[in-house]
Amino acid sequence: MRVVHWIDEHFEEVLLIIFSVIMVVTIALQVFMRHVMSSSLSWSEELARYCFIWLVYIGISYGVKKQRHIKVDVMLVLLKDKGKVVLNIISNFIFLAFAIFVIIYGYDISRQLLGWGQTSPALHIPMGVVYLATPVGMALTSIRLIQQLIKQFKTLFGKDDFVVKTEHEILLEKKEIQDQVEAAKNKMK
Repeated sequence: MRVVHWIDEHFEEVLLIIFSVIMVVTIALQVFMRHVMSSSLSWSEELARYCFIWLVYIGISYGVKKQRHIKVDVMLVLLKDKGKVVLNIISNFIFLAFAIFVIIYGYDISRQLLGWGQTSPALHIPMGVVYLATPVGMALTSIRLIQQLIKQFKTLFGKDDFVVKTEHEILLEKKEIQDQVEAAKNKMK
């Protein structure tokens, strides 16, 4: 059970770190090769690009998990707690429908590319694997959206304390914490 909990908490983070490290190391190696060794690697830009593609789609899931995906806060500011939860439920259902649509069509495209046997020019990676970033990332996003919806429904029925905050409220909390830290530092002096 601990393993499942750890995976639930850190899965996207681990993947994001791995893809980021591969990208940075690859690009740094390419810069070193070009400017120091006066030679170029044929595969580095391609690998960095494909890692970036996977990074973006995994990042969508991570954003949903942390409730940091793009949203318009105007309506949230006007609503009270239950209203905010209901609006978030509606937006998450719409997002989930979009994610499922992308999974279905993204998988079809990936499957076709894998069937055709098309490979990338430098690394000879099957292009279907690169295109799988879309359905895999959106599948993870769907899982995170369902988790959010469960929490939101529990909150709506009084069984959980799911809090919906606007960007403004988050910034105010950060400012308040910073002020408390500064006050504690001043007391210690």
